[in-house]
Amino acid sequence: MLDWEQLAECHKALGDKTRLHILSLLKVEELCVCEIVEVLQITQPAVSQHMRKLKTAKLVRERRSGQWVFYSLDGSIYPFFESIVQTFPDVQHEIEELKKMGLRVLCN
Repeated sequence: MLDWEQLAECHKALGDKTRLHILSLLKVEELCVCEIVEVLQITQPAVSQHMRKLKTAKLVRERRSGQWVFYSLDGSIYPFFESIVQTFPDVQHEIEELKKMGLRVLCN
């Protein structure tokens, strides 16, 4: 059973359009902060702040590879998260654009 604090964190994290956009991107595939910066065209510190909030809310997980941090969707503690994710717009084209521009490999 979820406690009120965790539910509040989840809903606060979902209440921001930039964080929703990030979650939509992560629905497509795992991404590094530098790749999210390129897609959203906002600063790395701003993306990192959003990622911190999403991680605190347990909506994303991180994986470290050397100096790079990669993020993917989590949300497994929330029985409703998968149904919310299904409502997100398809942003596959944004990831494809990153690849076309050769920016999908910035972290390697």
